[in-house]
Amino acid sequence: MPAPHPTPPATGGTRLILASASPRRALILRDLGIPFEVHLPHCAEHAIADDPAATVGENARQKALSVRKRYPGAAIIAADTVVAFQGQILGKPKDYAQAQAWLLSYAGKRQTVYTAVALMTPHALEPSLRIEVTSLRFKDYGALVAQEYLDRVQPFDRAGAYDINALGELLIAERVGSYTNVMGLPRDVVADWFNAHFKRSAR
Repeated sequence: MPAPHPTPPATGGTRLILASASPRRALILRDLGIPFEVHLPHCAEHAIADDPAATVGENARQKALSVRKRYPGAAIIAADTVVAFQGQILGKPKDYAQAQAWLLSYAGKRQTVYTAVALMTPHALEPSLRIEVTSLRFKDYGALVAQEYLDRVQPFDRAGAYDINALGELLIAERVGSYTNVMGLPRDVVADWFNAHFKRSAR
């Protein structure tokens, strides 16, 4: 579990919490210059059959509400990401063999990445939800490339068993939509929300 990011409180004295252990989501917030802490949610994740948007939306919502119980006066950002591929909803692989099978099945094909972001202002009882969708086309690679990728990146904690920000060029030929959405946190969605609710207080 990563340590809380050692920065001062969010703009205007509001405590901003990232409800995620993902180093990629933390990286995106740091790149935006947004000060935050990390506190992990305590809730189960679920897959809603044939509905990736509903799946990520409900999981992000539950993550945000889990942290809200412990920090009622904080602003909270939670997110959930899945891959939709050939009628399946893919989260994190259970082991190396499954990750390898997934990567091989992607070769030469398209898939869609869904990320939901649950955003809570201080004292809000329910989060607002934003869902972003990005389409990817994969290169027509073989088993050696898939094995090299897994061995070098070790993407077993990533939805779909890959990380676009870590040697993604080995696998991905084309992207339509947000790059940071594939990383797990669409940058523009978070920036717009933060600026709308907190930027004015810094003036």
